[in-house]
Amino acid sequence: MDKIRNKIKILIVDDEVEFASTLAERLELRRFQATSANCGEDALACVLSSPPHVVILDIEIPDLNGYEILETIKETNPATEVILMTGYGSINTGIDGVRQGAFDFLMKPLCMTTLLDKIQQAWQKSQDYNNTQ
Repeated sequence: MDKIRNKIKILIVDDEVEFASTLAERLELRRFQATSANCGEDALACVLSSPPHVVILDIEIPDLNGYEILETIKETNPATEVILMTGYGSINTGIDGVRQGAFDFLMKPLCMTTLLDKIQQAWQKSQDYNNTQ
């Protein structure tokens, strides 16, 4: 499992700087390649320069709407899977996100076990997409 985790590139996008950096550190301790961005512009720059396998994206980003970021990610790099998260949404928010191309939706505070499972599943879907192209 560690060999697979070493290959999984994750981008965490959240305007809460401490939350994003702490989550990236926690994922790195679990042997993922994790980085963070704190605004939509930086997130899109990261996706374009070094596409991650999985993006963990807060819906409430001040400079760009999370759905706009999701749409751009899926247009520019369809193999990248996006897990949406929010502390303010509802189940309808998650359903809307999945309809727009997100892999899944999680509510904050995040359960690390659930998040790790979702990352593994999203990475596998990303690999399946790449293998069919």
